[in-house]
Amino acid sequence: MSTFHGEKLYIGIAGASHAEKIELFARGFEKDAVIDLFALQNYANRRKADASKAYSTSRVEPDLIEIKSGIDESGKIQDGEIRIVVKNTNFKSGDYKNLITVPRPSHADYPAILRSKGEENLSGGGKFSGRMTLPLVIAGGIAVQILGARGITFVSKIVEIGGEYDPVLQEKAIIAAKEKGDSVGGIIEVTAYNCPVGLGGALFDGLESTAASLAFAVPAVKGVEFGKGFEIARLKGSAANDCYQIENGKVVTTSNNNGGIVGGMTNGMPVIMRAAIKPTPSISLEQDSVDLSTMQNTKLVIKGRHDA
Repeated sequence: MSTFHGEKLYIGIAGASHAEKIELFARGFEKDAVIDLFALQNYANRRKADASKAYSTSRVEPDLIEIKSGIDESGKIQDGEIRIVVKNTNFKSGDYKNLITVPRPSHADYPAILRSKGEENLSGGGKFSGRMTLPLVIAGGIAVQILGARGITFVSKIVEIGGEYDPVLQEKAIIAAKEKGDSVGGIIEVTAYNCPVGLGGALFDGLESTAASLAFAVPAVKGVEFGKGFEIARLKGSAANDCYQIENGKVVTTSNNNGGIVGGMTNGMPVIMRAAIKPTPSISLEQDSVDLSTMQNTKLVIKGRHDA
């Protein structure tokens, strides 16, 4: 099981891409808070692959949420641990037989094989698969409802795909990559509104530290930035600083280059975080790899059902 221990929240995730099920374990969510279970299922549905898209994986799971403990039928959070199960029903482990000795480029195969001394089941990526983000989505679906009741809201969007900013061109870039047996990456952005001032802390307790660690739990994330991010390093202090002013009786800043976080703490402005998602590493083009059984260079063609 992989676990996250926050100041108040504990999250545990168990299972694997081609295991019978994947599970979420959670403690610390507000007792007696009421969750809309239909909306929670809809979060899982939004995450699912869209088989109608030519560039999407054809592996479509029902992803039905089964609440085993911690939330009653009305959606009220109870004492004790929340346990939620999602069954895997549509997987083909045979597509991954050749990966036992030939690791896929840019996947976890090689370090996982050595770390586990060959005992790790890497069918579909195993516990390193993007499928394991489903419990994270469910945990987020609980958290966003609790925070929403307190007036804290979130907006997420795709900023870029394949170097394109226009949605029409983004889709064209994906289709073009798919037709060539290749793939593309992109950038996503999430903004949190109405966070109270002072969330977070110094050094290891900083909000950026915690948020970035959770973002990097998603296997495909290779970069995280807040506000202007890396661009702020190219500005002068006079241009980068977010100056304060009074507006309608409240302290606000005239810009938000720091993305709503200074010194590891929220300053009352919208918190803006972006994450860079690498191109899907499972592509159908022939690639260079190695055969670990013979310690010789070899060629690899990845089979299975994958997103572009």
